[in-house]
Amino acid sequence: MNPEHSNNPLHGIKLVDMLDSLVEKLGWEELSNRININCFFSNPSIKSCLTFLRKTPWARSKVEKLYIKECL
Repeated sequence: MNPEHSNNPLHGIKLVDMLDSLVEKLGWEELSNRININCFFSNPSIKSCLTFLRKTPWARSKVEKLYIKECL
């Protein structure tokens, strides 16, 4: 294993898998309450959220932190 990946708990986990897990565990409403991002509460879908999160590093970081807290 590459040493720079050994301390990264998200290594090998795809963004779509993180989002799927969070939606399954919390639901869209709770997700939008915890992270105030428009794509989570205005007609949410996995596809639209992935598009936004891939373009917006600060939002992706918030999702990754919540995933680590809730799902790992």
